[in-house]
Amino acid sequence: MLAIIGGRGLTELKNLKITHRQVMRTPYGEPSGAFLFGTLNQKEVIFLARHGYGYTIPPHLVNYRANLWALHNQGVTEVISVATVGGIRADLKPGDIIVPDQIMDYTHGRDATFFETRDTVYRNIDFTYPYNEGLRQRILRSAELAQQPCLAGGVYGATQGPRLESLAEINRYQRDGADMVGMTGMPEAALAKELELRYAAIAVVTNYAAGRGDSVSGINMETVKATAIGSMERVRLVLESVVTCQDEVICGN
Repeated sequence: MLAIIGGRGLTELKNLKITHRQVMRTPYGEPSGAFLFGTLNQKEVIFLARHGYGYTIPPHLVNYRANLWALHNQGVTEVISVATVGGIRADLKPGDIIVPDQIMDYTHGRDATFFETRDTVYRNIDFTYPYNEGLRQRILRSAELAQQPCLAGGVYGATQGPRLESLAEINRYQRDGADMVGMTGMPEAALAKELELRYAAIAVVTNYAAGRGDSVSGINMETVKATAIGSMERVRLVLESVVTCQDEVICGN
């Protein structure tokens, strides 16, 4: 089963035919909100708003462990994260959709693993490729079928938030090799790996990062919000295509 975790601008899936809502309990506390069970293009899907349905949970307080553990417990095998980012790379402009293939973690103080006690046998996950390549390619193919331009590949720099980054920080991330910057990519990607979930992200560029493009003098949050909301209809079309692309014949893989 596929789960979709929505970020800024995607607190609901308007094209999801909801069958029921369910509040979850986990050993790690409560998830961000009730799970929405339903169908998208007649395929079963679970939707969860990462920041809560009223957008009240800041990125550093999201209970990533509870979210992913509960999805896994419901039989989910694939997770698509929808997140907004600031564009660092010169060709990333507001409104662009990109499917990252790498990630760098600048977060701190977050519950970043399920291996938290000394009496549990732990394992070192292979994080060479943070995102599931098969799911990434399915998203890209789905975007093509939906006639929605989508950029392939890029390094996501995960920052702590909830504040935006300084110019000096963005300069540092660019030197490190980050192409975009967001606040929710980690530890979500690593936790999904620990649970052996196939995980990939759809990133929506809502603004130029600090010091880039029209953000040279600062970032206008009203513009960020408007761009996020305006871009999500395109993301919904991609997601509709993704669920039908579960059939390899339709997807053309």
